[in-house]
Amino acid sequence: MYSEKVMEHFSNPRNVGEIEDADGVGTVGNPVCGDLMTIYIKVKDNRIEDIKFKTFGCGAAIATSSMVTEMAMGKTIEEALEITRNDVANELEGLPPVKMHCSNLAADALHAAIEDYKKKLAEKET
Repeated sequence: MYSEKVMEHFSNPRNVGEIEDADGVGTVGNPVCGDLMTIYIKVKDNRIEDIKFKTFGCGAAIATSSMVTEMAMGKTIEEALEITRNDVANELEGLPPVKMHCSNLAADALHAAIEDYKKKLAEKET
């Protein structure tokens, strides 16, 4: 049902935790399945220098959260915004159709964290 990569990221998730003084925080949830993801980013020189996640959800939700943090680490803000829902699923070598909404949440949480960062940056400049 799940690829080895999904099982690996579920069993040994990367970048779990919280960044206390995060530059951007994005939280998204799916009321149907109950999954809830929060992604924290630290940005330096327009690059994601650190990224962490906290996820309440199924194994696929944890795996996609872990994978999206690995995909975004070290990327510029613009590059990270280009990470799509399908990119996350493809990096995990696929998800069962009934679990595809989990990869949607991971990409959406990343994008929400970046939007929060941009909003805070704009507020500092005014």
